[in-house]
Amino acid sequence: MNEEDKVLVLDIFNRFDLEIRAGRSGIKREVKVSDIKRPGIELAGFWKHFAPERVNLIGRTELSFLKGLGEEILKKRIDEYVSHDPVCIIIARGETVPSYLIDKANENGIPVFSTKISTTRFSSMLLNYLEEKLAPIKVIHGVLVDIYGIGVLIKGQSGIGKSETAIELVKRGHRLVADDIIEIKKIGELRLSGSAPNNSRYFLEMRGIGIINVKTLFGAGAVKHDSPINLAIKLERWEEGEEYERLGIDSRKTEIMDLEIDEIVIPVKPGRNLALVLEVAAMNYRMKTMGYNAAVDFTENIMNK
Repeated sequence: MNEEDKVLVLDIFNRFDLEIRAGRSGIKREVKVSDIKRPGIELAGFWKHFAPERVNLIGRTELSFLKGLGEEILKKRIDEYVSHDPVCIIIARGETVPSYLIDKANENGIPVFSTKISTTRFSSMLLNYLEEKLAPIKVIHGVLVDIYGIGVLIKGQSGIGKSETAIELVKRGHRLVADDIIEIKKIGELRLSGSAPNNSRYFLEMRGIGIINVKTLFGAGAVKHDSPINLAIKLERWEEGEEYERLGIDSRKTEIMDLEIDEIVIPVKPGRNLALVLEVAAMNYRMKTMGYNAAVDFTENIMNK
């Protein structure tokens, strides 16, 4: 992982505009996992499965429990908690932090923050942020464009016309996300997101012309920083005698990072308007997600006559 890809406690502090209560010296600790820990059972004395590498979130329930302990037991639990060296601690709802925890966190360089946001709400916000920032990445070759809000991954052998098709789509009002090299993140277990590497973002190679900057030529509205990957289009050279899908009843899938997405094979031959074909494919995909399948509707109409 590059330095710029790392997530530091400082990034969380800045992203959510937190108030720092203790442990400023540890603010550049690295956060390596997206999971969040609410240390309720640990503060009750059970530490067997405690995960100090997770961001610790303490809410009203945990604090009420701590405040109900006698002073001696409270200090013992906090001493043990601090000894496990949690990467950072965030107190929700702006609750008052026990002064002994503040002192121990300062001694050990453990950042303690507070937020006025409710525990459940903040947990959701932080989890979404960490899952996106720390998602596993796979690099593939292709072109990624946003067509009517649908992230379309264009695949195919070199020279088949992926970049030219992307430029034609941009001219028709759609947006380029990445050309040639695409960094794909698996966010959670159900979503793929693609973007271009920083050093090649918004650049596109056109054979015979060279490298162009799509943002400079067509404006900021012609590009997009990242996009979900909803649909894959595989461009293949037209082969006489080859059977191609005519109705679209059979659904074809492709697997990326153990997730399956819909894939359509588009045969390429001179004179075919690929940009138009991809526009229709994206619109048809959207209709399917809304519950309408034209191929099934057509087949039922034939069968009923």
